[in-house]
Amino acid sequence: MNGSRTLDVAHLPDIGFGDRSPLRWGMLAMIAIEGAGFALLAATYLYLRSRVPHWPPGVPPPSLLYGTLNLGMILLSAVPNEITKRASRRMDSAIAVSGLAICIVWALVLCAIRFLEFGALNVNYDTNAYGSIVWFLLGYHTTHLITDVADSMVLLWFALRGPLDGHRMVDITENAVYWYFVIAAWIPVYLLIYVAPRIV
Repeated sequence: MNGSRTLDVAHLPDIGFGDRSPLRWGMLAMIAIEGAGFALLAATYLYLRSRVPHWPPGVPPPSLLYGTLNLGMILLSAVPNEITKRASRRMDSAIAVSGLAICIVWALVLCAIRFLEFGALNVNYDTNAYGSIVWFLLGYHTTHLITDVADSMVLLWFALRGPLDGHRMVDITENAVYWYFVIAAWIPVYLLIYVAPRIV
């Protein structure tokens, strides 16, 4: 090749965790877009609240029971999620797969509580603008819950089907990182739906 040198990259790993993973950067971009959606919904909620003297208008505030239970459960879900994430980074397939299964069951319990939560809002989606934005906020977060459950089930299916290689471990790690976004998104949504109506 007329004196040109080639770079031998055969010794480099074919997977990467964290910032070395292209999957991480794509997921972070998706989180930024979805986070913007949450921000727009929160801004809509706050705008509507500023337009009426009494909030919520004409209905009692949502019951605290299921929303607060969901808050506690989703915060506690960080424990098995972190165990799963660390196991996948260590390439410990037994703990990573078991942890993923536990995270799926945990998320399904959260979805069941969320179903009860909709019934305790004390307002329907078509009652007024307040009802619409509350249902939309809760529905938007529920979509993220369901999406992560579906994604985790697909990952578990691939993991059980085998072989469980490094690429799947990266997938499990990034799935765990996305779950942290689902947790973080619920905190401001909880404050808007359950705390804000109780602040004078």
